[in-house]
Amino acid sequence: MIQFRNVAKTFRRARVLDGIDLSIGTGERVALIGSNGAGKTTLIRCLLGEYVHEGEVSIGGRDPRQYRTEVLGTVGFVPQLPPPLKMPVGQLIDFSAALCGTDPRRIHDIARRLGLDIASILTRQFVRLSGGMKQKLLIAIALGREARVLVMDEPAANLDPEARKIFFDLLAERLDDATMIISSHRLDEVSALVNRVVEMDMGKVVLDDKVADAVSMTAMLACRIVLRRFEPAFAKALEGWSVKPVDAESLAWAGHIAGPDRLRFLGLISRYTALVAELSLSEDAHV
Repeated sequence: MIQFRNVAKTFRRARVLDGIDLSIGTGERVALIGSNGAGKTTLIRCLLGEYVHEGEVSIGGRDPRQYRTEVLGTVGFVPQLPPPLKMPVGQLIDFSAALCGTDPRRIHDIARRLGLDIASILTRQFVRLSGGMKQKLLIAIALGREARVLVMDEPAANLDPEARKIFFDLLAERLDDATMIISSHRLDEVSALVNRVVEMDMGKVVLDDKVADAVSMTAMLACRIVLRRFEPAFAKALEGWSVKPVDAESLAWAGHIAGPDRLRFLGLISRYTALVAELSLSEDAHV
């Protein structure tokens, strides 16, 4: 479905993406995690055909730059930062729905579910909406188009708690018919939705963990972490998970994590990405 082959991107001599090789199959739901500057947004922009880059990117076998209209007609995208569009809301909805042949009323319905009074803003310019209203509308457009690929960059960042819950409920309704990439700093929020976690650091993929949709409640995973340096706050957090130093001198830590808790644990690790040199989680038949 989605392919990245040796994708690299440089901005002003800074290597932002460094040889990304990644294959995402139909129906996979990927949490894309990593600290600010890890390359997540740049990778998404390359996927959408917005950047010239080294290597190859394809969606459904097509290059998103060469076949922009055809490819993006199958993609629902929620950006991290709303674009400064001066188009009236009603016109934006109609235009977006026309790109993929969707009934605009479906977008209206989803916007209302998110708590957006769509009728009162149809003639207002998109750029003049509040941050939360923009985000709700962009989500409604992405989900209302019934796209087979959903790409979301920090999609819940500007949502109030009630809208955030409704948004994740809406995503859950698409689990059986959409391929998803969700970039998020909060892995705990998306853990119930995804079946794969891809972590980036300094422009590279440093973790690619395929998670079973139904993890055995008795499964235990052997965990091994090698730190770049000792950090007391991180050490305390690891000890809270019963992950402890291998010996008094080592930067290697080890322990066991319950299978159903793996995404919550990875959410912790994602906050300390710069400190982690190596990480492995594997099923342990001896526990």
